[in-house]
Amino acid sequence: MTVPSKSLAVVSFSLAALLAGVLAPLEAQSREMVSVARPEINMRTGPGTGHDSVWLLSRGYPLQVLGRQGKWLQVKDFENDKGWVYRPLTDRTPHFVVKVKVANIRRSPSTKARIVGRAEYGDVLRTLAHKGDWAKIRDADGLVGWVARRLLWGW
Repeated sequence: MTVPSKSLAVVSFSLAALLAGVLAPLEAQSREMVSVARPEINMRTGPGTGHDSVWLLSRGYPLQVLGRQGKWLQVKDFENDKGWVYRPLTDRTPHFVVKVKVANIRRSPSTKARIVGRAEYGDVLRTLAHKGDWAKIRDADGLVGWVARRLLWGW
């Protein structure tokens, strides 16, 4: 059977669009994340200590990896600030950062659950578990509870 070239182009385009729709969410889910493993590290303008420090990041602060050069990682944070960090000063311990003004910390993963605390914009929370659209977290004071994931950035 001979397929006219116009029909083949339409089928090819449709297949490409379908694959893009399937693969895009997978790419978003598979983004590489790291967290700061030391009390404080520098985020620099380039991969090396000869580059200026633009931010001082605290333990647990989550970062998305954009690229690599030797032992340096090009990263971005929840505010889309980009820079470079030294890979040995990071680890794979999951953390979130609060991306809204105030996030309620609840006893269980439900908006009907009792509020046991609050976290503010920029607070770093240790990720303990996930359940649907909720994250079980521990804050800097040791409070354990659940926060809606839409209020957080990280993993």
